[in-house]
Amino acid sequence: MSTPQTSNNAVLQVSNLKKAYGAIQAVGGVSFDVRPGEIFGVIGPNGSGKTTMFNSVLGQITPDSGEIELKGRSIKGLSPVALSRLGVGRTFQTLQVFGKMTVRDNLLVAAQEHQGSMFSRMFAPGDSNLGAKADALIDQFHIRHVADKKAGELSYGQQKLVDIAMAFMSDPALVLLDEPCAGVNPRLVGELSQLLKRLNQERQSSFVVIEHNMDFVMDLCHRIMVMVEGQVMAIGTPAEIRANKQVLDAYLGS
Repeated sequence: MSTPQTSNNAVLQVSNLKKAYGAIQAVGGVSFDVRPGEIFGVIGPNGSGKTTMFNSVLGQITPDSGEIELKGRSIKGLSPVALSRLGVGRTFQTLQVFGKMTVRDNLLVAAQEHQGSMFSRMFAPGDSNLGAKADALIDQFHIRHVADKKAGELSYGQQKLVDIAMAFMSDPALVLLDEPCAGVNPRLVGELSQLLKRLNQERQSSFVVIEHNMDFVMDLCHRIMVMVEGQVMAIGTPAEIRANKQVLDAYLGS
């Protein structure tokens, strides 16, 4: 898998991002860019600042300083709904599916999220002409056999697929995936990796993936950033990260 070439029109540019909680510096000056069409991985031990960084980009928290740009436009401090309208999709560690709604309706609601308020989304007539798009993703994620079942009746792994599919319903330019392998049957991890690769190639969207499953990250990502104690230890290709002695000693284990 070739690495996307360096571009001066990065999809996501994070510069000197900082966030402290009292005396604890959760993120201490993190900088990186995500290139067009790139799958960018973020790894690090618990407490390394990955989630704080991720939530800052997603508008869940406001950083103390630094800049976050989407295609050259500042997005620091924007709400998750505003980010969705600008083309940012996301998943979280905890599932965001509506358990009492069918799989297909979950996808329709996700697509409508960037089009209005929660009230207007829940009570919009019909499927807002998004049915064909939902059906295409249902087939792509191989969940046709459960499309009309309530999401809450599915296995955790199936709900995870629905959750990820929802992130793609608005045709995002950037998708942030928070631990997509968490709770997923190991047998399905390889299938998930292949699915994300196909989506990346077909849609030419950029991904940021936070994940603890090292084999998954090394197989999926074009480049990987290693965070330790709120700092960036290294950024490089999977081969470069595997060969980095500092990373091996501090995180991967030599």
